[in-house]
Amino acid sequence: MSAFYAGLAEIFEIDTAEITPNLELAAYNWDSLAVVSTIALIDEVYGELVDGAALGKCVVVSDIQALIPAAQAA
Repeated sequence: MSAFYAGLAEIFEIDTAEITPNLELAAYNWDSLAVVSTIALIDEVYGELVDGAALGKCVVVSDIQALIPAAQAA
């Protein structure tokens, strides 16, 4: 999870320590560029592709994390 959190911190341009499961994405420019960057991050870290529309509906980091096992199961 640390590589994933480090990647999110880079996308949001914040310190890795600030990334928590309850971090609200809207507070950190959760826009289409961030969604595309997060898709690439998940692919890089986990080797899985997640649905962009589902990812765009995420509200907190734990919502993103919940999509990863679903992608792995598919």
